[in-house]
Amino acid sequence: MVEAATENPEIKKSIFKQLDEIAPAGCILATNTSSISITQIAAVTKRPELVIGMHFMNPVPVMKLVEIINGYVTSKEVTEKIVEMSRKLGKIPCVVNDYPGFVANRILMPMINEAIITLHEGVAGVEEIDTVMKLGMAHPMGPLQLADFIGLDVCLSILRVLHDGLGNPKYAPCPLLVNMVTAGRLGAKSGEGFYVYEKGSKELKVSSQFA
Repeated sequence: MVEAATENPEIKKSIFKQLDEIAPAGCILATNTSSISITQIAAVTKRPELVIGMHFMNPVPVMKLVEIINGYVTSKEVTEKIVEMSRKLGKIPCVVNDYPGFVANRILMPMINEAIITLHEGVAGVEEIDTVMKLGMAHPMGPLQLADFIGLDVCLSILRVLHDGLGNPKYAPCPLLVNMVTAGRLGAKSGEGFYVYEKGSKELKVSSQFA
């Protein structure tokens, strides 16, 4: 079974408690979390050795990578089975260990947060920041547009997991990000974040908040 609920530790733990009760003995329980501890999730079950992370990159139909995360007691056999299954799905598995943010978001989210800090401090505008990263660093999408696509609330949740789990102030979310989420500006899914998203329009317009 693969769980893909919102990036909230308590919701995921609640789901895994239920899955543990209804799933057949020997059934592997996987979570699609992008940052939450696999070991913590596994601890609410009676089968922690059968719990593993399967972080599918978004958008799932397009992206090949699956970040496979071993919990502290995930068995080697379970990891091997999930690697094999991922390949059968046409994905490329990459096995990592269970620390806050794993690999993908431990590197990606501080970059996104720094882009937001750069905007917040007035170093450059939304389009300028994204253009520098696209043309200068060969990124297919700028970090602010990517944050909108991921969901600013999701970015904030992951940064808080990193900050709480690692205790390093470098992971503290930018106040601008906190304010935007509080105000309901969550990115593409809410219709506005750093950019405005109108139904039926492919034109990318910077939010009037930053114009």
